[in-house]
Amino acid sequence: MAIIDKPSDYFRCKLYSGNNNTQNIVWDETDTNMKPDMLWIKSIAGNTVFEHVLGNVISGNQKYLVPNSTAAQVSNGNVINTFNTNGFSVGGATQVSEGGRSYASWGWKASNTTASNTTGSINSTVSVSTNSRFSVVNYTGNQTSGATVGHGLGAVPAMFMVKNLNDAEAWQVYHKDLTSASYHLVLNERDAEASNTSRWNGTAPTSSVFTLGNNDTVNNVNIPYIAFCFADSLVSKFGTYVGTGNASGPYIHLGFKPAIIMIKSRSSSSTWHLADNKRAGYNPRNYRIQPNDTNAQYTGSEINTDFLAQGFKLRNTDTDTNGGGPTYIYLAFAENPFVTSTDNNSIPTTAR
Repeated sequence: MAIIDKPSDYFRCKLYSGNNNTQNIVWDETDTNMKPDMLWIKSIAGNTVFEHVLGNVISGNQKYLVPNSTAAQVSNGNVINTFNTNGFSVGGATQVSEGGRSYASWGWKASNTTASNTTGSINSTVSVSTNSRFSVVNYTGNQTSGATVGHGLGAVPAMFMVKNLNDAEAWQVYHKDLTSASYHLVLNERDAEASNTSRWNGTAPTSSVFTLGNNDTVNNVNIPYIAFCFADSLVSKFGTYVGTGNASGPYIHLGFKPAIIMIKSRSSSSTWHLADNKRAGYNPRNYRIQPNDTNAQYTGSEINTDFLAQGFKLRNTDTDTNGGGPTYIYLAFAENPFVTSTDNNSIPTTAR
């Protein structure tokens, strides 16, 4: 068992302003051990829209993916410059640092080191935290249905996202609460879940591997892929709820106060919804970023959501998060500190 006292050791959210130049972004002046293995940045205000930017420690500095697009991995030394022990640095590119523009950034930490994983039929390179149960996984496809890839979590993944690094292919998403392991979602699209065994071969992941079909989006021969894998943990939860279409909507119990949530309708066409505790530091949280498009953040009472001590509650009738009847999947990461954290002069919580 591992003690997790500070969720901020594994996940951080930071707002900053662009300056048309290279700059270091620090999560917090007290942070010395929160180098992100996965970094997501989005401009949140302004008349001009810009793409999302997502970098990772295995691909390295100066490379990024675009969550709202099928685009292959981009090499650009003026976007993400470095991953630092207390944050990150960006160049002066408009996607990350246009003067006078506001940006939101979210960082997830794994181990900051990579290791070979030979558990699956395809060897992989992995940076993993078995405490927070998050891993970044790099592998090369072989286009063989039923091929397996080691993810390193030591627990069954609740969700993972896969992207072809070389080609213009859609982001593929597995979530444990889709109809079955034959189904997938697409991060860069509004589509409802779709059934196609060519993604996961109709096979649920195990505590050591996930399984691939032979679709080019996840397993083309000699093509490199990146996967971001998550399991339920003390600092993260993944689940489902049914929308009510009522302004006093469902309450979702997490066991912690969320720092960030992402929601998508499983059963109907809808936007992906991302809300955090920084862009509105009070309830109701009514700022939304849409990972599947380039729009600036949206705000309005119709997307009201309360972040509560042990979960979150929908207080809206928006069809993207609380329409009457659709089933929604979610992911959530914990705010720092825990109610039982030693930061509050109490008792640290044990991750099991």
